[in-house]
Amino acid sequence: MLITLEGLDGSGKTTVWEALQDVQPDAVFTREPTDSWYGDAVYRSMGDADADPLAELFLYTADHADHLSGTVRPALAEGNLVVSDRYSDSRFAYQAATLAESDLEIARPMEYVRGIHSAFSRPPDATIYLDLDAATAAERAGRTDKFERDGYLAEVRANYERLIDAEPGRFVRVDATQAPEDVIARVEEVVASLLADAE
Repeated sequence: MLITLEGLDGSGKTTVWEALQDVQPDAVFTREPTDSWYGDAVYRSMGDADADPLAELFLYTADHADHLSGTVRPALAEGNLVVSDRYSDSRFAYQAATLAESDLEIARPMEYVRGIHSAFSRPPDATIYLDLDAATAAERAGRTDKFERDGYLAEVRANYERLIDAEPGRFVRVDATQAPEDVIARVEEVVASLLADAE
């Protein structure tokens, strides 16, 4: 089973991901961007305010492809639970927002990004969405890079809502404005329930 954690920067995904490792010690925990050289290229692009948005999209996509072939698919083939801190939905929400505000004339950016992934990606079985408003997310994240601006994150959040509307059965929304320990407890409950349902 592939469970992904999604949400805006500052929503607490990584904190939850780390906490889950204590209660699901046999699972494979992974993340995107990865720590591969593809992921290194993504991080370099993230730090470059002038990075070409289309080139950046394909760096993320290359990292995702490598992540699938090297980590996700082998772990699933062995019958493992895989928990990923960010996955393809981050691409759809974030890169679609980046393309939308670029000079590129891509009429339907999210559909464009999803189309690129559809040929090779492995959809999550369930996605836990840590819901947080854009202003709070930007404040928590520290506004340290180009992806942590309030207006941009508002567009990303709108994209996540579109994804949830399209596949309501896959997403479980968790209120990320709660205290961290409450968010963690709720996510642990959700994961336990998903695993019980899968048996």
